[in-house]
Amino acid sequence: MKYYSLASGSKGNCFVVQTSQSIVVIDCGSTKKHLINSFSKIDINYTQVDALLITHGHTDHVSQVKMFADVLIFSPIPINNGQGYQQVVPFMSFHVNELTITPIPLSHDSEITVGYIIEDAYEKLIYITDTGYIKNALIPLLKDAQYIILESNHDPEMLMNSRRPHGIKTRILSDNGHLSNDSCADVLGKIVSVHTKEIVLAHLSEEANSYILAYQASFDKLKSLGYLPLIKIAGQFEIVTGGLLP
Repeated sequence: MKYYSLASGSKGNCFVVQTSQSIVVIDCGSTKKHLINSFSKIDINYTQVDALLITHGHTDHVSQVKMFADVLIFSPIPINNGQGYQQVVPFMSFHVNELTITPIPLSHDSEITVGYIIEDAYEKLIYITDTGYIKNALIPLLKDAQYIILESNHDPEMLMNSRRPHGIKTRILSDNGHLSNDSCADVLGKIVSVHTKEIVLAHLSEEANSYILAYQASFDKLKSLGYLPLIKIAGQFEIVTGGLLP
């Protein structure tokens, strides 16, 4: 299983999972120009991918849905792209070719937000962003993944010292907001195992976080538990890739 983060953050999000048989895209935010250029760089024709998975309806996750007008779309919310979509329901798994995909419920200030567990016969990938917390009941489902893409959105002190309005700060810190660096690290401490190969810290705030703070929080937590998988940072407009095709 191979993955590519094409955009991650408040200005847009797009993630690709590729196997020898399938290519699925998670979210399609960012600008059309950036996404077209990014798909070209990874040598994938976005009009011929097997499926587009939507996590929720915020603009930074769905702004370029019309680019995928001829692609099978799975979404927890209505998608108006002229071609229809298949609605996903938390915990109800579905298949895209050889992949088993399980939506999981998250907590965010949108109508409904999901993350995804993507599995083939050999590996498992977790994709979770845009959530204020993760329910303990989800932990058993998230354990033992080879690849974990998890939100590490903000440092609370930097957030409170930022120029953002107080209402936005409160929203981000709430259970319907975003995971902080320490919250991300705590979740990783519960789900990482000897099977985990790579972790990608995602959806970092450009105003209220830094690569160093996000990395250090997760590194310190995992080191204290005796785990040292490769930790990467998904930048807003940077292509981050990992995993291997068989």
